[in-house]
Amino acid sequence: MTERKPPGVSFETFVDRQIREAADRGDFDGLPGWGKPLAAIDAPYDELWWVKQKLHREGFSPLPPSLALRKEAEDALAAARGARTERQVRAVLTEVNEKIRTALRRPPQGPPLLLTEFDVEAVVAEWRAALAQRIARE
Repeated sequence: MTERKPPGVSFETFVDRQIREAADRGDFDGLPGWGKPLAAIDAPYDELWWVKQKLHREGFSPLPPSLALRKEAEDALAAARGARTERQVRAVLTEVNEKIRTALRRPPQGPPLLLTEFDVEAVVAEWRAALAQRIARE
């Protein structure tokens, strides 16, 4: 805990001394973000920047659940197409298919879901064909 400012010492001098002593002790060494540029330093000022960061850290989505699942399905298909192994393709699609299956049984709030489960075998066949083309080009 910090000590109280002694009477007769200016506030600025008191604070400067505490900062210098903390730096000498190494209290500022290895802080997260040390040596990295400040994020969005050139971005226009946003009064709610801290709210947006908190929501992002906590994993909240500004989208309704049905749209968030559509976005997740889109991302999963892209991840499956870019996977390194067939096992990864199947794992990604199986996980998102389970979420889609659950959402179809009990539709989430928001706009209509408009999703069906991915045909894992068809996506795997596409992945194999793309892999064969990449190998042929090399």
